[in-house]
Amino acid sequence: MQSLIGTGVALVTPFKKDFSVDVEALKRIVNYQIDNGIDYMVVLGTTGEPATMNKEEKELVIKTVKETNNGRLPLVLGVGGNNTAEVVEELKTRDFTGFTAVLSVSPYYNKPTQEGIYQHFKAIVEASPLPVILYNVPGRTGSNMLPSTVIRLANDFKNVVAIKEAAGDIVQAMKLIQGKPKDFLVISGDDMVTLPMVLAGGAGVISVIAEGFPKQFSKMVRLGLERKVDEAYELHYQIADSIDMIFEQGNPAGVKEIFKVLGLSENTVRLPLVNVNEDLAGRIEQFVKKTVL
Repeated sequence: MQSLIGTGVALVTPFKKDFSVDVEALKRIVNYQIDNGIDYMVVLGTTGEPATMNKEEKELVIKTVKETNNGRLPLVLGVGGNNTAEVVEELKTRDFTGFTAVLSVSPYYNKPTQEGIYQHFKAIVEASPLPVILYNVPGRTGSNMLPSTVIRLANDFKNVVAIKEAAGDIVQAMKLIQGKPKDFLVISGDDMVTLPMVLAGGAGVISVIAEGFPKQFSKMVRLGLERKVDEAYELHYQIADSIDMIFEQGNPAGVKEIFKVLGLSENTVRLPLVNVNEDLAGRIEQFVKKTVL
């Protein structure tokens, strides 16, 4: 899918100080992405804190992003979980108007076998009216979706169009790129290894840091896709320290601190997440002022 090549961002959900969804801030963040070269946006991915949101709040976020975007960029919707039947039910009943694809995370906590992961996604793909992007993030889920399982799904179902690969393992990513069907996309889900993955044959990224620095990060990915290696790595090394910083005390607390400095939103996160501490907030502020402002 051509629309998923390049830089996608996993949108945060901005909250006011009273923890309610900040609609105006969300509009600003969406426009900030569009104005600075992002290629597509992911709504209610795990960075959007959907685990702490009720149904009405999720609908509000979807409605706000769709109206603000107004068809300018492709949108992907996060629909995943560790209760297969519940995910299938949502896929069968949700209105997907305005969305290009679904991003679905490998089941967390249950720690299924590779066959269990395959059967989970088989059920999801058969229920989904949209193309499906698999999401492998072992650090969060407790299990690693192996390249053999991904390639099996990609070969068995034309509707499985991509994987967001966030194992942080460049060798695993290269095995995926080597063994995948021709049109299947391997998308980085790990900001620090995005450029090496792109240069190895990956299709781009679904990023967190690109949300804070959309102009620089999307340019780096474009240069990588164009095989302008030295220029791309120059940008990578300019941004690299900030990637470590935003994940140092949890996501999305770090990137929300960037938005606070940029004046786009509050830095509020919902429990069990907490704000970054004063030391890290100071370092992030310093970096943003040096890089963007």
